[in-house]
Amino acid sequence: MMKPALELRLWLFFTVGLLFSLKGVAQNPSFRVPLQLSDTSRRYDDSVLRIKNMNPYFTVHVDSTLTYQFEINRDPNRYYFYLRNAPVGLKVKENGLLTFRADKSYFLSGRLKYDFEYHVTIGVQNLNDPKDKTDTSFLITFFTTEIIPSHVKPTVSSVLYMDEGDTINFRVQCESGTYPIESINFYSSVPIKTSSLIKGCNDNFTWSPPYDFVKDGDSGKQKLVNLYFVGTNKVFMRDTAIIKIYVKDALNYPYMVDQYNNVVKNMRTYILQLKYAFFQLDKKVKKTNHTRTGFDMTTAVTALGGTIATSSGNPTTGAILPSVGVTMVPVKETVAPPQTAEQNQASLVRSSIKRLDYTVHDNALLGDKDPDITKKINNLKTELKQTQVQLIDVPLEETSGMTEEQLNAYFDNPRVNKKYRMKRGGK
Repeated sequence: MMKPALELRLWLFFTVGLLFSLKGVAQNPSFRVPLQLSDTSRRYDDSVLRIKNMNPYFTVHVDSTLTYQFEINRDPNRYYFYLRNAPVGLKVKENGLLTFRADKSYFLSGRLKYDFEYHVTIGVQNLNDPKDKTDTSFLITFFTTEIIPSHVKPTVSSVLYMDEGDTINFRVQCESGTYPIESINFYSSVPIKTSSLIKGCNDNFTWSPPYDFVKDGDSGKQKLVNLYFVGTNKVFMRDTAIIKIYVKDALNYPYMVDQYNNVVKNMRTYILQLKYAFFQLDKKVKKTNHTRTGFDMTTAVTALGGTIATSSGNPTTGAILPSVGVTMVPVKETVAPPQTAEQNQASLVRSSIKRLDYTVHDNALLGDKDPDITKKINNLKTELKQTQVQLIDVPLEETSGMTEEQLNAYFDNPRVNKKYRMKRGGK
C-alpha cells in the first residue's frame, strides 16, 4: 500500500511542473539562450606580465640555504627567468627557482659583505616574443650571529726609536672582520705637526720631529710620543692601535753645517787679511834692504876709488875718499835702519797663515753627515782665537787693493818662500 502512494505523488509533481513550463513558453515564443560565462582563460592571457609572488626583501643567515620559487601570471613553460647584478652564489633557474648557499668562505675572502644591501634585478622573458618581458628588483642582505672583530694593523711595531730630524713613514692597514672598518681617527699624546691625513685604511702616516722637539728638561734626553689610531665600523665598534715613539735628542746637522761654513769663512777672511799684512811687511823690509844695499855699494865704490887715486899718484884724493865711505855708514843706519821687527813679524804672520791653512784642511767635513762636526768646529774656533791673540799687535788692513788670487800668488812665490824659509841651525 505504501509503494503505490509514493509513485502517485511523484507523478503528480511531474505533471504540475510540465504544465508550468508549457505555460511559460506559450507567453514568450522567442528562443532565449542562457548567458555565457566570461572567458577567464582569455582574460588571463591578455593581462600584463608580472610576478605574482614577488618578495622585495630577503634576509639570509650565513651558512644557510635560500630557496624561493617565483611564479608568474602566464604559462611558465613559455618564459624563462634571469638575474642581473646578483652577488656571488645567487642563482635562478629558468622556471623561477631562486637558490643560494651563504657559504662563510665568501665572507672571509671579502667577496660578500655582512649587512650590505645587494640590489638584484630579476627579469622574465618570453621565449618567442622579445618584447614580452618584465623586470623588477629585490634586496638581499646577509647577517651572522658570530661577530669577528676588525682590527687596525699599522705596518710597524708598537715601539719605535728615532732621532730628531729623522722621518718615520708607515701605512695604517686594517684586518677586516664581520664588519670592516670604515673610518679611522688619529690622536697623539703630544701635539705634532704632520701633513698626513689619516681617514681610512691604507693611508700613510709621515712625521719628522724637529731638532728642538726634545727639551732640556726631558728625562734621558728623549721624549715619548703615543700615537692612537682608532678605527670604527658601521655598527660603531672600535679598535685602537697604539704606537709608542721614543724621540732622542740629536744634533741639528743642517744648523751645524751652516755654523761650520761660517767659521771657515771667517778663518779664510782672516787668512786673506794676514796675507795682505804679510805683503805690506815684506814690501817694507824689501824697500829698506834695497836702501841699505845702495849705501853699501856707495861705501864700497868710495873705498875702491880712494885706493885707485892713491895708486895713480893723487894721495890727497886717495885719503879723502875712504873717509867719505866711512861717513856713509852712520848715514845708512839713520836713513835706513834694519827692519828686524818687521821681518820677525812677517815671519810670524807667514807661519800663522800656514798653520791656519793646515787647520782648515785637517778639519774638513767627511761624507754627507760627519759625526765629528762639533769637534771640528771647536778646533777651528780655538785655533782662530789663539792666532788672533798672538797677532793682536800686527796691523791688519782691508785687502781692497789686491784680489785673493794676487795675494795667494804673492804668498806662494818661490822667491818669497825662499826668503822666509826656516833655516837649519849653523847654516
